[in-house]
Amino acid sequence: MWRTALLSTIVFSLTALSLVIAQLAEDSPTSPTVATRTSQRPLSTGPVATSNGQNMLANIDDPEAVDPQAPCPGYKARSVKHNTNGFVATLALAGKACNVYGTDIQSLNLTVEYQAKDRLHVWIIPTILDASNISQFILPAHLVGTPSIEHNGPYESDLAFDWGNDPTFYFAVSRVSTGDTLFTTKGSKLVFEDQFLEFKSLLPENYNLYGLGEVIHGLRLGNNLTRTIYAADAGDPIDLYYEVDKKSGKLTPYFGTSSNQSKTYSSASHGVYLRNAHGQEILLRPEGITWRTIGGSIDLYFYAGPSQAEVTKSFQLSAAGLPAMQQYWTFGFHQCRWGYHNWTELEDVVVNHEKFGIPLETIWTDIDYMELYRDFTVDHVAFPADAGRAFLRRLHDSGRHFVPIVDSAIYIPNPENASDSYDVYTKGEEQKVFMTNPDGSLYIGQVWPGYTVFPDWLSANGVQWWVDSIATWHKEIPFDGIWIDMSEVSSFCVGSCGSGNLASNPIHPPFALPGEPGYIPYDFPEGFDTTNSTEAASASAASSSQAADRSGAAGSPATVSYYRPEVTPGVRNVNYPPYVINHVQQGHDLAKSAVSPNATHADGTQEYDVHNLFGHQILNATYHGLAEVFPGKRPFIIGRSTFVGSGVWAGHWGGDNFSKWTYMFFSIPQALSFSLFGIPMFGVDTCGFAGNTDEELCNRWMQLSAFFTFYRNHNVLAAIPQEAYVWDSVAKATRDAMHIRFQLLPYIYTLMYQAHTTGSTVMRALAWEFPDDPSLASADRQFLLGPSIMVTPVLVQGATTVNGVFPGAGKGTIWYDWYTGVAVEADAGQNMTINAPLGNIPVFVRGGSVLPLQEPALTTTLARKKPWAILAALGCDGKATGNLYVDDGESVVPNATLWVKVSV
Repeated sequence: MWRTALLSTIVFSLTALSLVIAQLAEDSPTSPTVATRTSQRPLSTGPVATSNGQNMLANIDDPEAVDPQAPCPGYKARSVKHNTNGFVATLALAGKACNVYGTDIQSLNLTVEYQAKDRLHVWIIPTILDASNISQFILPAHLVGTPSIEHNGPYESDLAFDWGNDPTFYFAVSRVSTGDTLFTTKGSKLVFEDQFLEFKSLLPENYNLYGLGEVIHGLRLGNNLTRTIYAADAGDPIDLYYEVDKKSGKLTPYFGTSSNQSKTYSSASHGVYLRNAHGQEILLRPEGITWRTIGGSIDLYFYAGPSQAEVTKSFQLSAAGLPAMQQYWTFGFHQCRWGYHNWTELEDVVVNHEKFGIPLETIWTDIDYMELYRDFTVDHVAFPADAGRAFLRRLHDSGRHFVPIVDSAIYIPNPENASDSYDVYTKGEEQKVFMTNPDGSLYIGQVWPGYTVFPDWLSANGVQWWVDSIATWHKEIPFDGIWIDMSEVSSFCVGSCGSGNLASNPIHPPFALPGEPGYIPYDFPEGFDTTNSTEAASASAASSSQAADRSGAAGSPATVSYYRPEVTPGVRNVNYPPYVINHVQQGHDLAKSAVSPNATHADGTQEYDVHNLFGHQILNATYHGLAEVFPGKRPFIIGRSTFVGSGVWAGHWGGDNFSKWTYMFFSIPQALSFSLFGIPMFGVDTCGFAGNTDEELCNRWMQLSAFFTFYRNHNVLAAIPQEAYVWDSVAKATRDAMHIRFQLLPYIYTLMYQAHTTGSTVMRALAWEFPDDPSLASADRQFLLGPSIMVTPVLVQGATTVNGVFPGAGKGTIWYDWYTGVAVEADAGQNMTINAPLGNIPVFVRGGSVLPLQEPALTTTLARKKPWAILAALGCDGKATGNLYVDDGESVVPNATLWVKVSV
């Protein structure tokens, strides 16, 4: 869906906007005059405003921000007590409290556990008897699973924990077999305050790190960026200075590799997972990593590996959980857009796909179908009930499926209008399932339907109310899965803006929608001015005129100043924390486009402490709702905001991307990162969501996404249509790529089953399969499907060739061209030029593989009835192996399965 922050791209690219903000920060006065406020408002929180202009909250931008390493004393370890699996100790503040960004915790408990042969746990929490920690939130296991001790040790672990008190407490984790130090806080101080935690680790020169949440970035993170982990309603930002975490994935593990280059290059992988749901800021710098959070505990898990596969599997088995097994039909092609206005348009899309011979599995609806944008309703004027039932019956009879969007906030009716009834809200309020203000009144924000309330997943009845709402709604509209959106959780206003104001419930969002005056989408992909010069010139002129009108209305940029709230020992300021992470929203205000941090849950927990978990919890509730509707069948959910463990219930899509070549490229590292996180069902809005695509970009992108697990085309309201059949060349390219995809569906389904049962990955980086090749550490323009299929897409406008490597070539690995079956002649490390005219995506098969294939069809239902085949690609030794998993394609517990191992 369209986001408020996305509208800024009409005038500036997000990269350009970030550069402007950075420059303003540099030019700001060294001692800005800012009014100090520390009190919390009872009903709402608003953006900090000063008379001299725009205020910034993020201290990373603040030239006068205090480096806590200087004034803070650190801790000293004492009272060490060893046990079977490790030891416990007390950490006492080593000097006078600094109280820089909160209240220093005087006494901490340290627990060190060797939980398994490959897993070490380091946990630092406030001492229970310390009165200063009364407001500290420690993440409970019922919200996010806690890895546990497998059995009483001692373990012969490849991880070793060392610590010391010189000059203050530090610890280090090393690999026993190689002596490599993987993590060390030596040379820095531990800072542990009620609203600010900081710990640092030195890292090797030119280190390789991957992961740390969802962001538009290359797979390898590099050593000069700041990663922010905070659920935010924003379009997909690319920021060259500070790589901020976009709205969706809130996952905190990172995966590192180290190398031994004494004689021959070899590498080993390890993982580090911080189990903390608070807002986080992770600074990667040449010397190492700094972790900052605005609350919680230091709950670290170290995974020894030593391979990427072993780290990923261990992380999933112990922490994230094994990913959900998807129904077979979900691997077909999905079509959606914001702007399908009625059942007739949806049926036309289905008919046109069949007319042009393009497989279509599922038709999706964005918010167009809702009555006044209200969840669990259908607009029976635009989408009449009888016509809908007839259409969906025909759709299901053809073996196809239907998935609607469901947003995350619930409309609250106007009490002065007796006809403004909404049972979903009424039943929820009766059961007390919505978040409140600190004074106990309903917290009322604003989303698409107007004033809204927000489900409280910590309430006693919240999940069951959601389950019942889904089950009741399915009786009206027989959907097959659910698409969860806006789950950061998003709000268009700041604070409880609807409190005492319901009579003026807005009927339109507080911003113009795409296609309305002033917000016509004129953006086209890079290179459009070369391929379509006349159209590009016209669009550019119209865009410039529109931008000028908006710029004139907006006025001149404000001067940046910094708001620095005072620290009151023992009092938390959750609305304006003393240290605010480098949040993507304007001013870095945590309440902007979100539920305010002081919103309150049924158990007294404040949103400040659990904000990043809303998207995770709504996926859990939706999973149980679909399980109620379809007993015994696997629920199909695609969600926006995620956390560690969300893959147990749902897949994920990459959010509101743009119709740009850049975003097509970044879709690959996005997908690979989610493979690491245990969410293998991943895809992006193919051809781009925001702006207008063009024939060439959509041609290339439809072919690329055919090799992702989740394959969907989706675009924004008022942009040009981008269904594959709009252009003849795109239709042909799509048919060709889908022909391969459908042949490979048994292989892809088998990979998903292996991920579901063992924690393996489906989409894979080249470096994971060939870890001892140093040239592959940053390779993310090619990828593997499982171990056997390599895809080398064209990602540059106007190109008819693509450069690619063939890992292992010359060292015992053979690669075969999918189309010709001919072995590729390549040398070790050779970067080859591959012919790839428009409409062709290079695909290669790894020698030593046996692939189960099935003849394609227009739906997976028909394809599963088609003949089978076996493709054997012999290795250098003349041998090949492969696997096939078969079940009924839908049951949680199939009554019959088949596992076939084929060898040549």
